[in-house]
Amino acid sequence: MSLTKRLAEAIDLSMLHPTLRETDIERGCRDAVYWGVASVCVLPCWVRFASELVNDSSVAVGTVVGFPLGGNETSVKAFEARRAIQDGATEIDMVMNIGFMKSGRFESLLDDMKAVVDAAQEVCESLRGKRAIVKIILETGYLEKDEIVRACELALASGADFVKTSTGFGPKGATVEDVKLMRSAVGDRMKIKAAGGIRALQQAIELLDAGADRLGTSHGVAILLEAQRESS
Repeated sequence: MSLTKRLAEAIDLSMLHPTLRETDIERGCRDAVYWGVASVCVLPCWVRFASELVNDSSVAVGTVVGFPLGGNETSVKAFEARRAIQDGATEIDMVMNIGFMKSGRFESLLDDMKAVVDAAQEVCESLRGKRAIVKIILETGYLEKDEIVRACELALASGADFVKTSTGFGPKGATVEDVKLMRSAVGDRMKIKAAGGIRALQQAIELLDAGADRLGTSHGVAILLEAQRESS
């Protein structure tokens, strides 16, 4: 597999900045289809629009829940997930409740995660006959190492598919150190998404080599163009 293809299949092309216009979403979705990336990740208000644009391609549509702070009440997060799936999303990136983690409210944190997982799966299986992909965003920049490990364990117990480093709006983005720690915590039982501050080819390669399965980045096209130049 070429480097460009390896990267494309790992990239979730993020379009989450609040000032993005309809034309930006349209351009990003067309780029996503052209390059064959794993998914586009858009704000909930753009899910239906993005789903129409990538229809009949291999590109999935993902969106965010409880974004970007994670403090929404659990039933609200579950509603967000259901509505997103109804609108066409098949991937949900949910921000965990960081305050629950810091407070040691692990049972509440697990319930929060599981409510979103269950809501997404119920609707996706009903509408499309397949599972949704749910990623739990830890926002590692706020966490100590032992909290990252505990959050990974809870995410695994919730039935989620991925643990994810960051929203891109927190105090720190993806690091090789955090990805390695998360991989050691979940082994091969979950996948890992690195996100936040991924702007260059070498950085993307290092995160994949550290154990990331997906890369969330708004710089996906630039990274793919750099990879293509490297390969030529």
